[in-house]
Parts: sequence; structure tokens; C-alpha cells
Amino acid sequence: MELIRGLHNLRPRHRGSVATIGNFDGVHLGHQAVIGRLAERGAELGVPATVITFEPQPLEYFAPDRVPPRLQRFREKMETLRRFAVDRVLVLPFNRRLAEMTAEAFIQRVLVDGLEVRYLVVGDDFRFGRGREGDFAMLEAAGREHGFTVAHLHSFCVDGERVSSTRIRRALEAGDLAAAERLLGRRYCMSGRVAHGDRLGRELGFPTANIHLHRKASPLEGIFAVEVFGLEREPWPAVASLGNRPTVDGTRTVLEVHLFDFDGDLYGRHLQVSFLHKLRDQEKFDSLAALQAQIAADVAQTRAFFDRWYAKDACR
Repeated sequence: MELIRGLHNLRPRHRGSVATIGNFDGVHLGHQAVIGRLAERGAELGVPATVITFEPQPLEYFAPDRVPPRLQRFREKMETLRRFAVDRVLVLPFNRRLAEMTAEAFIQRVLVDGLEVRYLVVGDDFRFGRGREGDFAMLEAAGREHGFTVAHLHSFCVDGERVSSTRIRRALEAGDLAAAERLLGRRYCMSGRVAHGDRLGRELGFPTANIHLHRKASPLEGIFAVEVFGLEREPWPAVASLGNRPTVDGTRTVLEVHLFDFDGDLYGRHLQVSFLHKLRDQEKFDSLAALQAQIAADVAQTRAFFDRWYAKDACR
């Protein structure tokens, strides 16, 4: 998969493609259906399948204080897109210049001159351009003029309801990891590099890998049974705390993972954490001793969870 950062990096060889436009936050089952449809059409036409997306997402630019937490940060989204039939990703920096670009200019510069799109898939409620002046009808008219077909997305439903990033956020906020998994088509994961922390977990007898999330906010919080990937042996069972650590008056969201029976150096390793089961919400304790006792209980509960989990797998 080729990553193209900005219109200025488009070259003549990028002309001729099928494309779709969107945030693709989470790359859920609905997104995957679009990508599959796009890949089929690209194979028929003999041109690459291209995803056009934005960084930051438009709402993060226009209303940074009201934007919901992302399901995935940019690197995670690119890693997920690589698993599917995406040939190219064009990332457009969403800045003042793009925000003020007219819909007509967007069509000409991006779709016609930049990619020479032959087939475009968008939602029938898709809006674009300065003041959201562009719509599906404008794209259809442009397609007739410039020789490309515009198709609208069909809703992809699970349990009788449309799959969306918003619906997945609601499931994660409620701690319903099974529902999130059904909508994503995979378990919900976060990834990042292990960095030095304040060693509080080690002092309490439960050393943790502190994973930098590079997020302003998280779509879920609490204490979880997780599996860790990125080690020589994987998956590795663990218990994780995700939140702002209220007992020590934390102010930023931190992912701390205690790997069971692990003895080794994790600093600098890039790990992926897969969330299996929520044990409880965050809680502020009156003392570190009370926190230590609760961590011990969380560890015991998580070990019991994995005993059942792996026994279930062994019986399949």
C-alpha cells in the first residue's frame, strides 16, 4: 500500500484510479464493505483502489473541543488499511487552505487532475468543499462531464442497525467489547511504544508497560483483561488500566499493562493491546495500600478469566 501525503506528492503515475472519500475511523465492517466493492471495480477497470482521507479529521479542525475520541490514531488506521485491498491512501492535510477550497476546485484538483478518478464511492449524504457546498448531485454532474461514475454507499447493518464509528464508540463507552468486535470485524485494539513511567506499578508489586497512546482522548476507560502482541511469544495475557489514574491525580490518559509472568525489557517495543473483557471502571482510592489491594484483586480476577478463556479455546 502506497501512502501519499498531500496533493503536492501526486505524480502522473497516480492518474487513473477508483476512489472513496472519508475519515475511515476504525475501518469497521461498513468501511471494509466499501473497500471490497472498490477493489472489485478497480480490478475490472485495471486501476488501483485509492482511499482519500484527511488528517486531522475535519471536525477536529472545525470544533476541536467538541470532537469525539477517535477509534484509531493515524498510524493504527494505516496499519489496518494495509490488511485490506487498498492500493493507495491519499492523505489530505485538513487545514485552512483545504477548508476554504471550493467544491468545484476539490473536484478538479483532487478527483480529475490529481487522480483521474474513473469510479467514486461516497455516501449519498456526503458534503464537501467550502461551506459544505458540494454534494452527491454535484459529484454526479461532474462525473458526467469528466467521465467518471459516482456510486453511493449502501448502509452495512449488524443486528438490524447501521454500522458506524459512532455506534462503536457507544459500545466501547458502555464497556460492551463483544458488540464493538461484531461491528469492527475484529477485537478492539490500541497500539503504541513502551515508554518510561513513574514506576508506581513496580513499587506496588505489579510492574507495568506504559504505552504512549498519542491521543487527546480515549473512547474507553477502565480495567481490562487483554492480550498483548508484538513479543516473541504472543498473544501474552495481561491486565490493563486505561484512564487518567485518579488515585494519583493524573491528568492525561495512560495505558498501563501488567503482563503475567513476564521477565524482560520492554522499553522501546511497539506493542498492540487487544481488549477482551472489562473488569470494572476506574476508581479513586483513599490510599496506595487500597489501590494495591484492588490491583491484586484485578490480577486474580483476570487470571481466572484467562483460565476460562483458554479452556474454552482448548475445547473447540
